[in-house]
Amino acid sequence: MAYDNICKYLAENYPADLVRWLHGIEVTEISVLKTELNTEPIHADSLTLLQTPNQILQWEFQTLPASKPSLPLRMLKYWVRLKEKYDCPIEQVVIFLKSTRSEKVYTNQLLETNTSHRYRVIRLWEQDPEQFLANPALLPFATLAFSESPTRLLEQVAAAVDRIEEPLAFTNISACTQLLAGLRFDQRLITEL
Repeated sequence: MAYDNICKYLAENYPADLVRWLHGIEVTEISVLKTELNTEPIHADSLTLLQTPNQILQWEFQTLPASKPSLPLRMLKYWVRLKEKYDCPIEQVVIFLKSTRSEKVYTNQLLETNTSHRYRVIRLWEQDPEQFLANPALLPFATLAFSESPTRLLEQVAAAVDRIEEPLAFTNISACTQLLAGLRFDQRLITEL
């Protein structure tokens, strides 16, 4: 749950940076929406409303692919509730944080008898770290990106965090980076850097 909260913090405080990364678009008018979806409350990790065009972006951050209910069913439930409430286009992305060999991280849809629902899936361990290293708001994700030399990547991330000049941003990004790095690295190595 701590990793979920870190990702929610990043999504709420740096939504334009995540929109640029996950959707490849620049936005000027953006609102972070309340993540509780009524009826029987379920909480999405992040809901962002692009005001032009009127579109909702939903991001789910997962450390493990197994969940109850299943992730594909949860994504459908989120979509239905968002559609009922906002009646606008919805783009959903699941971001898997921790590397795994589970086939479930390759599932990007729910297929049941007469129902089909699709969403995008990103596996951080397959992503190029350069896109994260180039943006201070995304540095915490860099620690989980692809690398032939993970320790060298962690050193690069630590150096990039050290270059953040604004004290509050430095403190927050540093803390988020250290916590997410814990999914991949030994805590002693993280604190050494």
